[in-house]
Amino acid sequence: MAKYNSQAASPSLPVAGDSHFLVPNLCTPAAISLLVLFGELLVLVMLFSGGEPSWMRFALTSLGVQWVALVSAGVLCSLRAALSRFSVVAGALVAFVIVMLVTLAVGICADRILAGSASLGGVDWESIAGQLVIAGIISAMALRYFYVQQQLRMQEQSELQSRIQALQSRIRPHFLFNSMNIIASLIASDPETAESVVEDLSELFRASLNDAGNQVPLSEELALCERYMRIEALRLGSRLQLDWQVGDIPAGARIPLLTLQPLLENAIYHGIQPLPEGGVVRLRIWFTNAEVHVEITNPLAEVANKGHSQGNRMAIGNIRSRLAVFYGSRAELKTQIQEASFVTTLRYPVAALQSSGKSAS
Repeated sequence: MAKYNSQAASPSLPVAGDSHFLVPNLCTPAAISLLVLFGELLVLVMLFSGGEPSWMRFALTSLGVQWVALVSAGVLCSLRAALSRFSVVAGALVAFVIVMLVTLAVGICADRILAGSASLGGVDWESIAGQLVIAGIISAMALRYFYVQQQLRMQEQSELQSRIQALQSRIRPHFLFNSMNIIASLIASDPETAESVVEDLSELFRASLNDAGNQVPLSEELALCERYMRIEALRLGSRLQLDWQVGDIPAGARIPLLTLQPLLENAIYHGIQPLPEGGVVRLRIWFTNAEVHVEITNPLAEVANKGHSQGNRMAIGNIRSRLAVFYGSRAELKTQIQEASFVTTLRYPVAALQSSGKSAS
């Protein structure tokens, strides 16, 4: 019997009410590029705000600003884990002091190098004070920006977490009632099958009550889907035909829990159940270029009840949002109509996303 461990590797998602200070990862190539760019913009502002512009002054100012920016980023990046244990106010204050100390150290070193002396007696403290004022203003603005970004990220994650939990706990009442009726009808005639249905149903509920941020091996998600399809096959009988085409699954392939099962549920609920003659649900999974490709096909039923299509869109939207949290733009979920079939395609990277203090996507 498959087990679903809520402690499986998954990204650390910010939750509502988390008041810890989060330092963005400033050591990535993109972050360093932005720091260099903004640093040069600041140099241009300083160059034309006072004094006569010159290439020598531009070069020296650029050198000082870039040293402050890159050293500060390196120190803050190395202290991310330690700073994350502080509250927002305390962490911001510590980060501010770190930037001020780096600015002071770089300013004194630059002044002594230009003066050709190691003595602190002749330091141009007025110039260094000006540098500290500028660094303090820029740092305060940056920390305010990070704080606002953190609050927005927490709000988005809180809303998305609610949607994920709604998706994971949405085993429809009609499915539960039908499953219980199946169990009741089999107890006397086929107790072994009834026991198997009880086990399948318990695993479905175990998964639906699991952690919304949990990732599991793809093979476990498929095992859960098989349990669900066995119950539906008992209910629908010959009306439900399955075409299951799954290749060899790489060991590192993982997937957010309850991603495929709702898609199969949609295929049955919106494609098979409305048709008196039933139809075929096809599931194809293959692997190319370190990516998982999933294709689910079901008959396209013309149903007057708009609730069917609305429920379909809601589930697809929730799953697409979950994939965006885990994989960003590397995952894609699309739906399309091909002749008389409704086709759902899913693509995402094979490698599991490692826990990393969650950067916002």
